[in-house]
Amino acid sequence: MNRYEEAKELYAGIGVDTDRAIETLKNIPISLHCWQGDDVLGFLFRDVALSGGIQTTGNYPGRATTPAQLRADLDKALSLIPGKMRLNLHAIYADTDEKVDLTDLEPKHFASWVEWAKARGTGLDFNPTCFSHPMADSGFTISSADPAVRDFWIEHCKKSRKISEYFGRSLGTKSVMNLWFPDGYKDIPFDREAPRRRMAEALDRVIAEKLDPACHLDALESKVFGIGAESYTVASHEFSLGYAVTRGIAYTLDAGHFHPTEVISDKISSVLLYTNELLLHVSRPVRWDSDHVVIFDDELNAIADALTRTGLVARTHIGLDYFDASINRVAAWVIGTRNMQKALLRSLLTPVETLKNAELAGDYTTRLALTEELKSYPFADVWDRFCEISGVPVREGWLGEVKQYETEVLSKR
Repeated sequence: MNRYEEAKELYAGIGVDTDRAIETLKNIPISLHCWQGDDVLGFLFRDVALSGGIQTTGNYPGRATTPAQLRADLDKALSLIPGKMRLNLHAIYADTDEKVDLTDLEPKHFASWVEWAKARGTGLDFNPTCFSHPMADSGFTISSADPAVRDFWIEHCKKSRKISEYFGRSLGTKSVMNLWFPDGYKDIPFDREAPRRRMAEALDRVIAEKLDPACHLDALESKVFGIGAESYTVASHEFSLGYAVTRGIAYTLDAGHFHPTEVISDKISSVLLYTNELLLHVSRPVRWDSDHVVIFDDELNAIADALTRTGLVARTHIGLDYFDASINRVAAWVIGTRNMQKALLRSLLTPVETLKNAELAGDYTTRLALTEELKSYPFADVWDRFCEISGVPVREGWLGEVKQYETEVLSKR
């Protein structure tokens, strides 16, 4: 009997079907963030520095500098990741030789990405890029007191919705478009209400046109503070959740966008009581929003538990959001994505009904004992099986391929 068969038998003893867990995991898509591959620089503007509190550290060789290079790197990463994948694009990743501004973007500027996704049977998600642009230099975008600035960003977000809908219609799978704005003050503001009123009114203009819900979903992301906006952010948790609930759009929880002692795993079940859908940006905030590569830690496992134990994964769109320029960028994609999948699998291997019944009966002894014993169950053997049947390397076997790719491709850029 091989290791998987032994693990299967062991889990069966507590009422868990490992084959079913693997089959479920196969159909949970993870949206891979394109910006890990080039340090969030994009291709639309070559001479604009990062802004909006976004910073990358490190200078590891091999950063993608063209759409073709980025797609090649993504292909290498995807060949090493099991399961169902999507790709998340920012507006600055337009593939065009035209000189266009953010307000000029159209679906045609992303046609090559759609063809790439079609060839791989994957979906695309989208983000307007409301940072790293002269019209964001004041620290405000869509909530700016300057009507010209505000109108610029409203128009960009409107154009972005059309691109997102184009993705969904072309690929037959709904594109989730995340709205995030860095707007805020470095020092203590006098009027906290006016920028939020302006943002709400502007967002109402952005989403006024009804798009096909089978092709496009709007989501709004919150943030507690940012670099350069330490004292006040307009799109706070309360603002963004309230807006999402009252307008019937999705809310985005980013793992790094809350106070250091807060975790998003405990927020998932509350948010989905009031919104139909949820978008996650899974990251690792070492101190705060540092966007480290996702590791298999307690919070990642708690996020997976929150999604699988009561079926909330069906209403949640899981995206990754981190960028590390100090290590091989392809490896960063592979490490973080496989860890997200491992956490989901470990959670799917839980005897949910047994533990729910114990809790309802007030049998907290069984609840604690079983959850602790599960920590030493051989979920890794089930993970290895998932990798095997998905045709990707088992355990650290993928690392050699990344090292070879670095030698043959990345090091020559």
